[in-house]
Amino acid sequence: MTTSTRGTAKVPAVLVLEDGRSFRGRAYGAVGETFGEAVFSTGMTGYQETLTDPSYHRQVVVMTAPHIGNTGVNDEDPESKKIWVSGYVVRDPARVPSNWRSVRTLDEELAAQGVVGISGVDTRALTRHLRERGAMRVGIFSGDALPDEGTLVEKVRQAPEMKGANLSAEVATQETYVVPAIGTKKFTVAAIDLGIKGMTPHRMAERGIEVHVLPATATIEEVYAVNPDGVFFSNGPGDPATADHPVALMQGVLERKTPLFGICFGNQILGRALGFGTFKLKYGHRGINQPVQDRSTGKVEVTAHNHGFAVDAPLDKVSDTPYGRAEVSHVCLNDNVVEGLQLLDQPAFSVQYHPEAAAGPHDAAYLFDRFVSLMEGQRA
Repeated sequence: MTTSTRGTAKVPAVLVLEDGRSFRGRAYGAVGETFGEAVFSTGMTGYQETLTDPSYHRQVVVMTAPHIGNTGVNDEDPESKKIWVSGYVVRDPARVPSNWRSVRTLDEELAAQGVVGISGVDTRALTRHLRERGAMRVGIFSGDALPDEGTLVEKVRQAPEMKGANLSAEVATQETYVVPAIGTKKFTVAAIDLGIKGMTPHRMAERGIEVHVLPATATIEEVYAVNPDGVFFSNGPGDPATADHPVALMQGVLERKTPLFGICFGNQILGRALGFGTFKLKYGHRGINQPVQDRSTGKVEVTAHNHGFAVDAPLDKVSDTPYGRAEVSHVCLNDNVVEGLQLLDQPAFSVQYHPEAAAGPHDAAYLFDRFVSLMEGQRA
């Protein structure tokens, strides 16, 4: 990615998909060029949390909500230390943010972090195209003298694909750090950082959990060196079929029957650890309004998603695995994609979505309480 940060209000820009479809607009954020996988997010709010979610590494995010940037940018809501999206696509950016917490505009933040974006695009047409054709490689190019679109298409087609990409180690912490419990400490959890969001350990800390966040490359010995009452596997980017080390690490945890909780990428890791396959979705689930049913209660939750891969597990039967019986615990009501797994013979479960509600609804907060209950039961 190459960028500059000069004024962008009238700089021409073009978005080019690998199948040759293109959309013209104006530069938004930094001027230059960038590449990634084109995906769309249906969230109407929470763009700051979306931008700073490490799971979006190497993706160009198309916002389906037409007005973006209305509340500006603050220094309290980021989910990590930087913006992770490779590029950003909006229709009508706010000219002036209106929120008492705002300290700068979204355009300024994107430019400061070197994120190339485009505005003035018909995002409805672009989203319909991605729904019909599927997520694909894309480039955003901005500047006063752009090459012809045939040349740009060839550049896009040379970019790496998301399928087969091993990315979690690129976004994870390099050193272990600790998020202390809020109030009285009740439990210790080892959290494997595959692209963790800041709110996730905070949600555990609120429940009296001291969270030791470990690198994606952590060994089983390093996990148990913190004497964990439970082990957590986070969200993260990339193709779960490449995540051999996290899968082996989780299998080591399952062999010890330690309470285990995984979200998003962690759900796919549990699926692989149990012997199920994974596959790439046509265009994925991204946004904060996805309906999921908890099959144990029948309750429908509105949930936050960011995933382009899913677990291939049977929906309507209990499966035998090397670690006991397993079943699908949650399912997406839009397309019947597996949204959760649980073991019936030991304390381990996972969901495919983001229960920390950053950004998003709070319907799934009970999952952190379920994790606490598993650790309480193990201790008893």
